[in-house]
Amino acid sequence: MTNKKCVAMLLAGGQGSRLGVLTGKLAKPAVPYGGKYRIIDFPLSNCINSGIDTVGILTQYKPLELNDYIGSGKPWDLDRSNGGVHILPPYQGQKGGDWYKGTANAIYQNLGFIERYNPKFVIVLSGDHIYKMDYSKMINQHQNSGSACTISVMQVPYDEASRFGIMNTNPDDTIYEFEEKPKEPKSNLASMGIYVFSFDKLKKYLIEDENNKNSSNDFGKDVIPAMLNNGEKLMVYRFTDYWKDVGTVDSLWDANLDLLNPKIHLNLSDPNWKIYSRTSALPPHHITDSAKVENSLITEGCFVSGKIDYSILYENVRIEEGATVEYSLVMPGAVVKKGAVVKYSIIAENVTVEENASVGEEPYYNNADEWGIAVVGEGLTIGKGAKVGAKQMITENVKEGEII
Repeated sequence: MTNKKCVAMLLAGGQGSRLGVLTGKLAKPAVPYGGKYRIIDFPLSNCINSGIDTVGILTQYKPLELNDYIGSGKPWDLDRSNGGVHILPPYQGQKGGDWYKGTANAIYQNLGFIERYNPKFVIVLSGDHIYKMDYSKMINQHQNSGSACTISVMQVPYDEASRFGIMNTNPDDTIYEFEEKPKEPKSNLASMGIYVFSFDKLKKYLIEDENNKNSSNDFGKDVIPAMLNNGEKLMVYRFTDYWKDVGTVDSLWDANLDLLNPKIHLNLSDPNWKIYSRTSALPPHHITDSAKVENSLITEGCFVSGKIDYSILYENVRIEEGATVEYSLVMPGAVVKKGAVVKYSIIAENVTVEENASVGEEPYYNNADEWGIAVVGEGLTIGKGAKVGAKQMITENVKEGEII
């Protein structure tokens, strides 16, 4: 048996239904981000940068592309004989099998994997957040405090606290109460869904939770309250840097364009904390004489002849002369043809926006509820002269001249 100080368990099986067509063919952690990354690159990079070299990735919903992307784990230095990265889908045993029923059940079904490494601590992570975090600092605080569980939290505005799981704490940062999306929050310490457990305590409470037929098998709803009710010592770990849950279209769009905002402190160029990814062998981007590019990110393999403003072009995107892209994300392999206009939109992979078509609109400042980011699903075509309005979620080809 190999002894590891800490094993990471990364929950990456979510359907991501609030992202609509963007997760129609792939799991949420595999959704592209920032021009050359996938969302899952952030927790994986955080793990290796924090000295954690054993990671179990729990997959369930449409795992094929995510599995292919992770592969052996080499881009994150996780291709190791002792530890490394392991894909952990639900499986059939002698007593039958089942899909992962909740976050706690997913870890319970993989206790055997954790026990192979006999860790002192287990860190449970989510695969759908954008942030840079040194987990070793959180683990050290957990170890020094003698807690059964430490939960990472961020302060949020009180008027937004009812959207989160809230930790109510004593002056010494021990937790005395957990409230799931309270209508009248007593605190503004929002759970980030990052937990460090002492493994013996985690195992005990997962087994008890699994034997409780009334449990929903969820950490926030069941396991954490059970630990509090039994008088276990739980503490918060306060995190103050950039963190964003990218579970909705608006938050994904915001998190991408945050990379263009000098007031937002998410530095992907920091040599001391690199975010690693699996990259394609593509040539440098080409910006022609007719192009006009302002405050944008242009990735490898792109060909730009049109106007780009405050946007992110992912790899191998083609923007033809006379086309305009503003405040938008254009994902890998997409083409925006001559005279087309894309504004306040997310264009998924391998989409073609034909000549003189338009997607998205500028915000309606006098009727904000009617406005939103337009999204075009993977591999679709927006026909010549077609018009796709604000807040539309396109799931099939749009015909020439059609107005949606």
